[in-house]
Amino acid sequence: MSINSLLIANRGEIAVRIIRAAKELGIHTVQVYSDADASSLAVQLADESFNIGPPIAAESYLNIDAILNAAIETKVDAIHPGYGFLSENADFANRVVEKGLIFVGPDGNSIGQLGDKVKAREIAEKAGVPTVPGSKGRVEDIEAGREILLITGFPAMIKAAAGGGGRGIRVVHNVEDFERYYPQAAAEAKASFADGGLYIEKYIASARHVEVQFLGDGKTAVHCFERECSLQRRRQKVWEEAPALVLTEKARQKLCQSAVDLAISVSYSGAGTVEFLYDEASGEYYFIEVNTRIQVEHPITEMITGIDLVQAMLRIAGGESLWFKQSDIRVHGHAIECRINAEDPSKNFLPWPGLVNSLSVPKDGSVRFDTLLYSGYTVPPYYDSLLGKLIVWSEDRDTCLQKLHHALNELDIRGIPTTIPLHIALAKDKNVLAGNYNTDYLEGWLESNFNQLEQASQGGV
Repeated sequence: MSINSLLIANRGEIAVRIIRAAKELGIHTVQVYSDADASSLAVQLADESFNIGPPIAAESYLNIDAILNAAIETKVDAIHPGYGFLSENADFANRVVEKGLIFVGPDGNSIGQLGDKVKAREIAEKAGVPTVPGSKGRVEDIEAGREILLITGFPAMIKAAAGGGGRGIRVVHNVEDFERYYPQAAAEAKASFADGGLYIEKYIASARHVEVQFLGDGKTAVHCFERECSLQRRRQKVWEEAPALVLTEKARQKLCQSAVDLAISVSYSGAGTVEFLYDEASGEYYFIEVNTRIQVEHPITEMITGIDLVQAMLRIAGGESLWFKQSDIRVHGHAIECRINAEDPSKNFLPWPGLVNSLSVPKDGSVRFDTLLYSGYTVPPYYDSLLGKLIVWSEDRDTCLQKLHHALNELDIRGIPTTIPLHIALAKDKNVLAGNYNTDYLEGWLESNFNQLEQASQGGV
């Protein structure tokens, strides 16, 4: 069944991205929106728009009935969930199909298996993918957790069984930490994902965060190589690169093949990402989780492979089998993505919605700014602070870093503070330039460079 009309069940920059990809394929687009997003760029770009409720996400973008009603009313063929909100909700995927519509992504069974991190660990182990030592299932209570910690040792991580984005995670260094943070992590997981389930993993210090992008059509799968996402603040990715510098060619082949094996083991259909921790000292890698959706950082993979991942999702959902083999996918050059948020780095990254007085974007064919912004737009206070992603490509990493520095200085967002000063500083940092960083690096860097960042942030509004 081909897709002729598509409803985008999301907002912000990913909604804009999906609309543009769909239009290039000749697909009619319908954008849902809350009252707060009536003037959004996605609403302006879509062929049609449909109001689904108040600004609060629970009453609009997380309201399954409202979204399905919009799909029926506008007579679309398919729904693309983007990332976040309902994108990894198995019930939503199933209900879309029950209505006779196409869900652009894996089926509810795959989401249910892989979206639950505990089940995903079990699937990874069966597929022969190395996993971090930890609990074999959900940890039912504090007493059960203590028993597991006797095996894993410290430090360890308490992690939410459902969802992602760094929520419901705590690092514990002793039993007292565990007893204090366990109920906090459970409460945060419950609030974020409507599922307070937790599990425990050994904490691998100074690891690199490497993830593999894959595409599957339900029968077979291919990988689109890897990205590194080690520069993180509070478990949230800030800066991503592709390919990962840290991998040897042998490690790259093993890691990427592991992702493909896992995808094939569940007959995966659509785009997905397998996330790993890579221990640079030992060369070992460990499965973390599967994201059963398009990732925020997907553009850097597109830049180095030439594959439009969003269009690929739409084509696969429309019934096409994979139209290329693994040998057809090659890496060309290097790409870096910086996440630009409406946050003030000088005030502990306080979210800062408000009016964008003006917007000036770099004009370079190898620089891309995926954004929800336009001059005169008012960023609403109800949602994630991500404004856009600055993506830069070049033939090699050194040239890419130089180009990135110029692009960051050319990107001018007036009216509200943004995280551009942070990225300008990182693009000049000697360890970042050398690729000498890990998942712990940015937190320490922020403590050491706060004064510099505070001064740089003053001129951003």
